[in-house]
Amino acid sequence: MRTNWSEWRYAGLEDRRACRNLIRQGSRSFFAASLLLPADLRDPAYAVYSFCRLADDGVDLERGGPNPIARLRWRLEALYRGRPLDHPADRALADVVAFYDLPRPLFDALIEGLEWDHRGRCYDSIEDLHAYAARVASAVGAIMACLMGRRAPETLARACDLGVAMQLTNIARDVGEDARAGRLYLPRNWLREAGIDPDGFLAAPAMSPELGSVIRLLLEHADTLYRRSLVGIADLPRGCRPAINAARRLYAEIGAAVAARDYDSVTARAVVPPGRKFAVVLYAVAEAALIGGRATAPSLAATRFLVDAVTEATPYRQGPDDPVIESRTEWVIDLFGRLRERDYLGGAGSSAA
Repeated sequence: MRTNWSEWRYAGLEDRRACRNLIRQGSRSFFAASLLLPADLRDPAYAVYSFCRLADDGVDLERGGPNPIARLRWRLEALYRGRPLDHPADRALADVVAFYDLPRPLFDALIEGLEWDHRGRCYDSIEDLHAYAARVASAVGAIMACLMGRRAPETLARACDLGVAMQLTNIARDVGEDARAGRLYLPRNWLREAGIDPDGFLAAPAMSPELGSVIRLLLEHADTLYRRSLVGIADLPRGCRPAINAARRLYAEIGAAVAARDYDSVTARAVVPPGRKFAVVLYAVAEAALIGGRATAPSLAATRFLVDAVTEATPYRQGPDDPVIESRTEWVIDLFGRLRERDYLGGAGSSAA
């Protein structure tokens, strides 16, 4: 039975190092949070995020041009057959897929979400937006739960809740930036109910109290899902809880920063200052040791197919629980002091997760 990732040598150390460098340079927030993960989980997580980031960037670059989706599906097919493309991210992900028995429908869902972006799909209702977030965010959350050895339906449902919440927060933060790029993710029926014409807003993005009420409603919805995700974090291996809870808290803090600007995410992009990030992460690490509770809510209808894809797949051969991450306050302060020196917890110049 395979239980030690560090001894698995399919892709090679150079590929793993390339993925690590890609995330360090292009996703600083995620890279900072990843350092709270147990060491054996970091490289698998970098491989997953590298493939996802390159896929997302490729779709963005070819927006309006040749369809990149067919190529993405071909790449996924190749790596699942054990014959990945000659690229570090593909080889590394093939390694991770083979070691962790990752269900392919999770990656298929991600690519479908990117296809929706490529086609400029519109979202009329919050349920439609759930379906989009399930594909571009919850699919990755389910993959991460699998990496952590957790495939129980209740835990997966909460991981998917967290993915949706994070994506809704991103949408609330980037309303103006998206609109100026010709994209609108806010539920169009919410906009109409607030007296805003969606197409008119896209043609001339402008902040208004009515738009603020829609953004506030979206963030309140995200906050509900952040709270629901807590019981899923409680079921993760103890060594994984600080990193995931830190991500939950940091994303929720982005929503708080939007709220502090009277929900104006059109005229400027809300930023969480480095000092506040530091305080939030310290609190999240301490809180992770106290998280408990039992699931009281079913899966979102839009994410149920992801939960089913995992639970219906070949059972994962789970090894022993991960070691408990060192919990001393001195260790956390030292870690984030070094991160700030390296600018991984920087302010407006840092890349999003």
